[in-house]
Amino acid sequence: MLDEADRNAGHDDTPDSTASAVGGIAADRLRSIIERVERLEEERKALASDIKDIFAEAKSAGFDVKVIRQIIRIRKQEPADVEEQETLLDIYRRALGM
Repeated sequence: MLDEADRNAGHDDTPDSTASAVGGIAADRLRSIIERVERLEEERKALASDIKDIFAEAKSAGFDVKVIRQIIRIRKQEPADVEEQETLLDIYRRALGM
């Protein structure tokens, strides 16, 4: 069984230790993870702003933004799924006399 000296061997408990742990949590690792997520959230915010600008550009060029969004959503789907949805949509329209 390890005594106190063996358990603490190689551990630096000073506040400015790069491997400091508080309550069993590696504080530097936690800080790094949080900062990385924060940076990515900022990038996502910037990308969302860029996308909004592109849709504004499309609208000012006379394109229907709602239809563009629909096309983007369709392009993300598998072709077989798109075909099935279009077939069902056609069947439902005919059933309703549209």
